[in-house]
Amino acid sequence: MHAFDVLGDPVRRRILELLADGEQTAGAVSAVIRAEFGISQPAVSQHLKVLRDNGFATVRPQGTRRLYAVDPRPLREVDGWLDHFRRFWTPPLAALATELARGRRERRLRGPADPPDERNT
Repeated sequence: MHAFDVLGDPVRRRILELLADGEQTAGAVSAVIRAEFGISQPAVSQHLKVLRDNGFATVRPQGTRRLYAVDPRPLREVDGWLDHFRRFWTPPLAALATELARGRRERRLRGPADPPDERNT
C-alpha cells in the first residue's frame, strides 16, 4: 500500500495524530476513535493493523496491553516527496513572515499607544 493510501483515510490520520503525542495503549486509541468516528473496536483494530503493516506505527506488548507509537520513517519519505511542492507555499509564507516582522517593527518604533482622552465631553 502506498503511503498516501494509508494517510488518505481520516481515521488513520487521526490515529497518527494521537500517537504523535506519545505512546498510547490500543484501548486509549480505540476509545477516542470510537467516540469521534462512531466505529467499532474491531474496526479501530483494523486501522491500527494497516498502520503497523505499512510501517507507520510500532507496537510493543506490556503485560496484557499493547502500546502503539509513531514510526517516523515512512513520514520522512512523505516529507521527501513533498519537497517537490514546497516551492508553492514557502515564498508566500516567507512573505507573510516579513510583513508580520515589519508590523512589529513599526509598532515598536511608534512606541506605546497614546492613552485615551479622559476628558468628559
